[in-house]
Amino acid sequence: MTIIAATEHFAGPPEWTWYILFYFFLAGVAGGSYFLATLLRYWGAPADEAVARIGFYVAFPATLLGLLLLTLDLKQPLRFWHMLFNTTPGQFGLNFNSSTPMSVGVWALLVASVFAAVSFLDALARDRRSRALLDGAVGMAWSVVGSVVYLFIAGYTGVLLAVSNQPIWSDSWALGGLFLASGLSGAAALLLLLSRYRSGAESTRGMLELSERLFTVLELVLLVIVLLTLIDDGTLGKALSFPWVLLWLAALVGMLPALAGLTARRFRVGSGGTLAAGRVQALVLGPTLVLLGVLALRAWVIFAAQH
Repeated sequence: MTIIAATEHFAGPPEWTWYILFYFFLAGVAGGSYFLATLLRYWGAPADEAVARIGFYVAFPATLLGLLLLTLDLKQPLRFWHMLFNTTPGQFGLNFNSSTPMSVGVWALLVASVFAAVSFLDALARDRRSRALLDGAVGMAWSVVGSVVYLFIAGYTGVLLAVSNQPIWSDSWALGGLFLASGLSGAAALLLLLSRYRSGAESTRGMLELSERLFTVLELVLLVIVLLTLIDDGTLGKALSFPWVLLWLAALVGMLPALAGLTARRFRVGSGGTLAAGRVQALVLGPTLVLLGVLALRAWVIFAAQH
C-alpha cells in the first residue's frame, strides 16, 4: 500500500510558508465568526446582539488580512489581479474557472469580503445608534447568504488540499470538514475572548462556551477520521513523523479545555460589573489554548505533507 501511495503522489510540494498557514487560520476564524454572528442576531436572544456585532467586526478585517497574506505568498504578488481577469490579448474579461479550486476560492473570498464589509458597517452604525444598513428581512437574507459563503470558505481550504496530488492532503476526504469544524471552534473561542471587552456580552458567554465544546467534539471526530484514512493509504507515518507530530500533539492540547469543560462554566459578574480573578483566568486560558490548537492543526496538515 505504501509503494502504491508513493507512485500516486508525483507532484512536487508547493513549499508553502507561514503566509498560507495564517491565511488558512484567518479564513476559518472569519467564516466561523460571521456564521456565529448571524445565528446570534437572528436566532438568539435580544441580548446576544452585543456579541453578534463582535462577530461581524472580526470577519471583515480577518478576510482582508487573509487576502493580503494570500497575495504576498505569490511569487509575483503584483500580478494577483491576473487571477481575476483574463489578460490574454483580445480576450479580456473575468477570469473564473469553476473547475479550478484556486479560482473558485479567490472569487469566494472576494464575494465574502463584500458581505463582510457591509455587515461591518452595519454593526458600526448600530453601535453609533445610527440607522442600521441591514434591517428586517433584507438584513436576514443578506447575513444568511453571507454565512453560506463564509462556511464554504472555512471548509474550502481543506478541500483545496484534498484535491491536490500531495501525500496526506490527497489521502483524506475529511480535510474540508475538519477545517470547517476547527474554524468554528476557533471563532467561538475568539468571540469568548473578545466578549470580555464588550458591555452586555455576559449573557451570551454560555452559548459561546457550549458552541466551542460542540464544535471541538466534531473537530476531534473528524481528526480521527482523517487519521483512519491516512492509515488506509499508508501515509500516517509521514503525517506523524518527527517533528510534525509535535504540532499534532499541540492541536490535541488545544482541544482539551473545551473537551474537559474548562470554559463551559457560567461566569458570574461580581460587584462593579467585573469578573472574579479566577473566572477571568479561565475565560482567557481556555479559549487561548483552543485558538493555538486551531493554528497548530493547520500547521501540522500544511507542513507535514511538504517535508
